[in-house]
Amino acid sequence: MRPPPRRQTLVAVDTNVLLHLAENLDDVWDALHLIQSRLDPVQIVVPPTTGQELAHLADNDPDLRLRTIATRTFQKMVSDWKFHLMDFVPVGHGIVEQIANKLRHERLILDDEINDSVILAEAALLGCHILLTNDAHLRGIDFQRLTLLLQEADVSVPIIATPREIVRKFS
Repeated sequence: MRPPPRRQTLVAVDTNVLLHLAENLDDVWDALHLIQSRLDPVQIVVPPTTGQELAHLADNDPDLRLRTIATRTFQKMVSDWKFHLMDFVPVGHGIVEQIANKLRHERLILDDEINDSVILAEAALLGCHILLTNDAHLRGIDFQRLTLLLQEADVSVPIIATPREIVRKFS
């Protein structure tokens, strides 16, 4: 009897990670290669809010360099890098908002970091195992309190790590 197929590992990426990929930063590429080699099968997913942030940067940022990088990132993330751009979360936006609001209400994420709370909620609702980000406030979340909050919402609890942490700890 053949063993059942292994469940695909989902890794969500934050906007800053995508921009760093487009700039060819070694730590980010090394982390993704390490994840893909160790967690096969793996799917890199771009949560809806990350995609929206990237589109906003590509269309509206006053810094021409950043607009160019964001545009290049959008062009490459699906066709060249084979990331899966999520345009919705299966359970709906209401639950995403509830979880994001609770993350801010419980002071796990600052009130003005609305998009980051939504990205974390989306990653949890998508069943992601890892959320790759370079945001210190996301990385510095009290993981024990986060775990309790997300378990109470009956969603997965992604490990939040920077690409550099992945490389340093697992290579």
